[in-house]
Amino acid sequence: MTRKNNSMGAILLQKESFRRTKFGTLLYSDPISDHEESSNNSARSSNASSAPSPPRTSSFNGTNTTSNNNSPNYFMSPWNQSASPYVKSPWIHQPLLDSSEESESSDCKNGLIGSLVREEGHIYSLAASGDLLYTGSDSKNIRVWKNLKEYSGFKCQSGLVKAIVVYGDKIFTGHQDGKIRVWKFLGKKRKAYKRVGSLPTVRDYLKSSINPKAYVEVRRNRNVPWIKHFDAVSCMSLDKERGLLYSGSWDKTLKVWRLSDSKCLESINAHQDAINSVVVGFDGLVFTGSADGTVKAWRRELVGNSAKHVLVETLLKQDSAVTSLAVNAAAATVYAGSSDGLVNFWERQKHFLEYGGALRGHKLAVLCVAVAGNLVLSGSADKSICVWRREEGSIHSCLTVLTGHNGPVKCLTVEHDSNGSDSDSEDEAPMEKKSDKYWRVYSGSLDNSVKVWRLSENSFSGFEET
Repeated sequence: MTRKNNSMGAILLQKESFRRTKFGTLLYSDPISDHEESSNNSARSSNASSAPSPPRTSSFNGTNTTSNNNSPNYFMSPWNQSASPYVKSPWIHQPLLDSSEESESSDCKNGLIGSLVREEGHIYSLAASGDLLYTGSDSKNIRVWKNLKEYSGFKCQSGLVKAIVVYGDKIFTGHQDGKIRVWKFLGKKRKAYKRVGSLPTVRDYLKSSINPKAYVEVRRNRNVPWIKHFDAVSCMSLDKERGLLYSGSWDKTLKVWRLSDSKCLESINAHQDAINSVVVGFDGLVFTGSADGTVKAWRRELVGNSAKHVLVETLLKQDSAVTSLAVNAAAATVYAGSSDGLVNFWERQKHFLEYGGALRGHKLAVLCVAVAGNLVLSGSADKSICVWRREEGSIHSCLTVLTGHNGPVKCLTVEHDSNGSDSDSEDEAPMEKKSDKYWRVYSGSLDNSVKVWRLSENSFSGFEET
């Protein structure tokens, strides 16, 4: 019996090794092993490599964290046990400083706060809401963190988590299997989450399944109902004002969902290749970025008797895949990261968007972009995070480069840090104290870790250029 169990374990391990997808061409932002990354660096070099590198600093580098090579695979995860899923959690919290060091460095406005390290599995998605952080990985589980400590979590049956959106007490998760699952937070006392549905709803899906007119051809000899994604849901974005949720997929479509009744209002054949990013912008615009190398702007307008999204403008058309988008709504600026290592941006000029230029700071593909006030952050396959600040006159200056990850930086999310102002010195001018903003930045990497940073929008005295 023991020999049989051992052989079964070997089979499961062998299946797991074949199940992992490769990072490949970066068109779909899949994971890459360290060996593949080192061997393909020359093939992925971009124009950005010839540009002057921004100053790299060592002030943010904490102790590098590595995963345990002998850790169990996700089928041995405590989520699959009959006991509590939080016993022997595969996550490890590694704080940067101990209590004595933290008190001595309490005046530091910018720095690495700590790390959350997973023994196995890549980090694919992050979402922050208030003091809670949601992490999605290829273990198909979503874990919830509070103050760098495990707070709660919930699991799904299939489909690794590619995107997470939080809307009040509801959480929407997009998965590799093409499904959007809906969860509800049951309150602070219970600290639990319950699955309350999916998009589309079972009722709507069954209704469309029996209607021949509801089918569309997606491949040769394959028809599916138009209200459901038939490939991975790679990105989602929320329009709170209109109560709409946008989902982009590798099936090349952009779908629009009404949150009040979970109805799919539209399915737009938006691109010629996989959609990697969607973001709700300003002036009623929605931006999509695709592996086909384009960035498109859409707006919901009245067409006949119904409201539909129409293409307003194609902002970018290039050979390199567009991997990520971010918007600074206050400055009416949209940023697009791409596999050539550049971050292109456009700004509103009266009634149209004008190309503003490109941020050159990475040698490999940009995989994620985030905006925090006037700060712009770009995470890359070169394992670094560039921090830019938008100055007057649409000038962007690179303030520093955050290093410490041992793998490609796959996702970024930002939340206002209410504790940052507590570390200000008492003799600081009230006006400066009021104008400065502090941000908590979470970076997820394919090195199995999430790093937590604190950034001040205006105070960068702690950075030492080399």
